[in-house]
Amino acid sequence: MAPIPTPPAEPQDSPDAYVGLAADRAERLARERGWSTVRALAPGTIITMEYRAGRLNFEVEDGRVARAWKG
Repeated sequence: MAPIPTPPAEPQDSPDAYVGLAADRAERLARERGWSTVRALAPGTIITMEYRAGRLNFEVEDGRVARAWKG
């Protein structure tokens, strides 16, 4: 039987730290801190609900991060 895969480690970083930053600066900072996927979304964008380790989501309004969450 194959071993159970170990999910990749996530950076020890709070998504709240990105709220209020300019979207491009927030994305650069998130990648520097080790997030493998950074996704910027417009308010109200329809997305799937699967959780992906290592992914950071930004809701961007007027060029600034209004909300940030893992997965």
